[in-house]
Amino acid sequence: MQIDVGRASYVSSTYQGENYAQRCPSSYRYTHVCKLSFKGFVCQKTTRSSLQSTKVLRLRVTRNGTISRGSTKVQEFLCCTLAKESEGVVESLNYKKENVGVLLLNLGGPETLEDVQPFLYNLFADPDIIRLPRLLRFLQQPLAKFISMMRAPKSMEGYASIGGGSPLRRITEEQANALRTALEEKNMPAKVYVGMRYWHPFTEEAIRKIKKDRISKLVVLPLYPQFSISTSGSSLRLLEEIFREDEYLVNMHHTVIPSWYQREGYVKSMATLIQSELETFQKPREVMIFFSAHGVPRAYVEEAGDPYKDEMEHCVRLIMTELRLRGIPNDHTLAYQSRVGPVEWLKPYTDDTIRELGRRGVKNLLAVPISFVSEHIETLEEIDVEYRELALESGIRNWGRVPALGCEETFIRDLADAVIEALPYVGAMAVSNLEARQSLIPLGSVGELLATYDTQRRELPPPVPVWEWGWTKSAETWNGRAAMLAVLALLLLEVSTGQGILHQMGILPLFH
Repeated sequence: MQIDVGRASYVSSTYQGENYAQRCPSSYRYTHVCKLSFKGFVCQKTTRSSLQSTKVLRLRVTRNGTISRGSTKVQEFLCCTLAKESEGVVESLNYKKENVGVLLLNLGGPETLEDVQPFLYNLFADPDIIRLPRLLRFLQQPLAKFISMMRAPKSMEGYASIGGGSPLRRITEEQANALRTALEEKNMPAKVYVGMRYWHPFTEEAIRKIKKDRISKLVVLPLYPQFSISTSGSSLRLLEEIFREDEYLVNMHHTVIPSWYQREGYVKSMATLIQSELETFQKPREVMIFFSAHGVPRAYVEEAGDPYKDEMEHCVRLIMTELRLRGIPNDHTLAYQSRVGPVEWLKPYTDDTIRELGRRGVKNLLAVPISFVSEHIETLEEIDVEYRELALESGIRNWGRVPALGCEETFIRDLADAVIEALPYVGAMAVSNLEARQSLIPLGSVGELLATYDTQRRELPPPVPVWEWGWTKSAETWNGRAAMLAVLALLLLEVSTGQGILHQMGILPLFH
């Protein structure tokens, strides 16, 4: 095989440059690009999946561009690409076209007021949102319906205040279109799909489209910058269940990007938005930068090994480091919002922190929704309305809020780079159907967390993990526990008797 690569050649290993290879010899698949000079034989390490040992492919590249294989099993490897040193341009050498797809995972949200109650039901029916003790798990769905019906009226008021529904689907689809365009500009055409966890388009709907389009390589990209069992973990576990039931999906080459908060493009994009909003204050240097992240139960971190808190704190440090490099030395703090139920969530809480900042005399506050890349109910209503009012009541005079990233250009381009960088690691879910039934294979250290949680089923604490009686608990916790006891007692009574108010309301089926 003769390839005109010029006077000198390089084999790839990590991404460099602006133009990326897209075509490889027929027995090769696309890989990433690095400047690793060679003389004579070059070894390219790669694996088909994280369950297999690393293989080495030996290539001989002569100065006139002739490539000869040093292995008879080239079809098992992912590489190779060549570049021109003289022009600094990556030459694409692919003769086997792949159907590349990207699956964006997100929470989902009700698009109309009529969608609110069924959306809440889907949310609370997820064991990662409300985890019942083992003996009470048969009550998961009845409890989810009961809670969703009780919370729906209040939630409908919130969604009505932001226009009658969540904009999350529209924004996520705009992000998908922008990502597809960015990939095309980087010479990597791909189809981008949106799969929501709790509302349309559901993950199952996206998977049907992926199968219809005969995607052969899939990069799974949760739109949560930081990994958590309750967000990315829940979506990936659902995806794993879907994969296990379908032979096509079992054998489809794929990989997962579990978190990406540390990427330079994301950090710089967040810093730019913060810098821009600071300039709207009369005295920018006196503004407290207030990072507000979505909370998770504390037990998820302390007992189930969720890396969310560590990743969130690291993310804030990276952004503040970038701001200081830009000459912005402002003070900052991090708090957690959106807690529900009687258990203790990550602290400090956003509302408590706002009150404390007011007592300390802070007059200028800039809220940064750090765990959200799209506007939705938590930013448009909880932060913009509830927390703003609380801040003004607490003595804070000037309030600002950084917008969610949305389709910010640097952010989208960086997501495209993340997808391209993940492609070399796209491998079959497993080498056999038996292995395929074990676990999804994500990239990075989170893979071990997911594998442990999914295969060993490490228990997450139930909503009332331990009955700790004493005088140190807040009134909210006591009230929540009492309410949970009442709900569980009511459910047990009605399930055992087959009649009662829940049956009359249609929450539980009537027995005849």
